[in-house]
Amino acid sequence: MNVITTFSAKRRERQIKYERKLLKELSIQSLKKSVQDHFGSERIEGGIWIQQGVEEGCYDVAIEAYLLGGQYSRFSKYGESVHDVKMRCENEINHLIDTLYNFWLYWKFGDEELVQESIFYSCEKFVDKWWMEGFLKGEQRRKLRLH
Repeated sequence: MNVITTFSAKRRERQIKYERKLLKELSIQSLKKSVQDHFGSERIEGGIWIQQGVEEGCYDVAIEAYLLGGQYSRFSKYGESVHDVKMRCENEINHLIDTLYNFWLYWKFGDEELVQESIFYSCEKFVDKWWMEGFLKGEQRRKLRLH
C-alpha cells in the first residue's frame, strides 16, 4: 500500500530539513557576542536568572530572524536585490522587532522614554543583523549547491 502525503506536509518536511542545515552553521558564541554588543549596556534588575532569561529571549528572536533571512535568500537567485527581498518580508521583520522590543519593555519595567527609544533602535539593529546573516548564509548555500 502507498502512503498518501499532502503537499503541505511535504513542503513542511523540506522546510524543516533546510532549517536544520542552516542552523548547523550558527554558533552559540556568535549569538552571545551579538547580544552583548547590542544590549550590553542595558541592565535589568532582578538578578542573574532574569538576565539569562532575557538573553535567551534575544537568542530566540535572533534564530527566527536568521531562519527568515535564510528562507528569503532564495529570491536572490532570481536577481532580486537584498533591499527588494527585505521589502518582501518587511511585515515579518517588523513583527520580530516589535516582539523583541516589547519583551525588553516588559523586563525594563517602563523606564524613561529616551531609554525606550534606544532599546527600539538596538532591537532594530539586532534583528537586521541576524536577518542579513541568515540571508548571506542561505545565499552562500545556494551558490555552493548545498540547499
